[in-house]
Amino acid sequence: MTTKATTSNEPVGRLMGWLGLRRARGTASDGGYPPPDPGGPRDLAREARYELAASITSFLVDNDLEVSPTNLLIAHGAFSGCNPRLAQLIVARAQSPQGITQKWLDELEEQESGQPDRAELDKLMTRLEANLDAFHANTKQARSATSDYGVELEQHVSDLEQLQKTGRIVSSLADLAKVMLERTRKAEEDMRKSEDEAKALRRSLDRARRDAELDYLTGLPNRRAFENLLDRHYREARAALDPLSVAFCDIDEFKKVNDTHGHDAGDRVIKAIADTLARISDDKCHVARHGGEEFVMLFRGLTPTEAAQKLDDAREALADRRLINRKTDEPFGQITFSGGVADVFGYGDARAALKAADAALYKAKTSGRNCIRIADPA
Repeated sequence: MTTKATTSNEPVGRLMGWLGLRRARGTASDGGYPPPDPGGPRDLAREARYELAASITSFLVDNDLEVSPTNLLIAHGAFSGCNPRLAQLIVARAQSPQGITQKWLDELEEQESGQPDRAELDKLMTRLEANLDAFHANTKQARSATSDYGVELEQHVSDLEQLQKTGRIVSSLADLAKVMLERTRKAEEDMRKSEDEAKALRRSLDRARRDAELDYLTGLPNRRAFENLLDRHYREARAALDPLSVAFCDIDEFKKVNDTHGHDAGDRVIKAIADTLARISDDKCHVARHGGEEFVMLFRGLTPTEAAQKLDDAREALADRRLINRKTDEPFGQITFSGGVADVFGYGDARAALKAADAALYKAKTSGRNCIRIADPA
């Protein structure tokens, strides 16, 4: 069930008031919750806690959301003012035709959890750039020292040809050589340390990049990685005149699995379907987790009909399996998914093709599930 909050008597209305989008309320007459014992001593902190708890409760119940630790953290972040960006996203969604759903909230939580990864990646990039600058400075210093040594040595050689007092010049050369040896050794050590640290940082950066583009549950690429992949293949396939198809897949009646067996079992079902789709992945077929129980696929060199057939074979293989909840030994029953496929070059751009594949997935869902539908560009 999806409900759309209003600004008059719903928690999102109070959230808009906190954001400064409407006048804040202080009494029950304007839709807020009255503090306990209104005739007693004024306790602002207690009133604020009561209002926050009431807002969170109403937000979850009115939008038919699960009372889970994740949902409570999201609601608290928005309604307590700890996360203004999150609050604005919830307000915008509440005012949209789609309203707030559990699926959307799960996707929002996944996006929010990815923020620290990007921050860590930026931090590593900054460290690497600083280290490379130091490496360049050390190299430049070593070249300068070598050049200075060469100039002074050349001058002394010239002096040897012109002067009779060679003993004094040879002694000066020995002192110069000792100083230059110490400077050269220090420069070499600094260069070696900088090079070792640069290598270690590059390895950390590569690992952080991989982690930032992987879905932690399935090990598949995530939405951000897929979007980069789609952009690259779109350019290459258009230049090479190759067919390019995109598909969305969604687990059928996944909420029942979570409600019956719990979220841990639901995660194992997601992993099982990810493994099924990964088996058909190769250099021309790429699979990613788009969010929640939804997957997205890119087929290079395949028409929509050929891509749909390949995806349908995977669907049949999964439908023939009977999965068991290993923790309880209870059967999950038949687990299936539905899919929608679109021709990327049948639309104005790759993003429009993604929307068409999503619309085809919706048709597959409404026409009985456990099937694949092809979008019609016309």
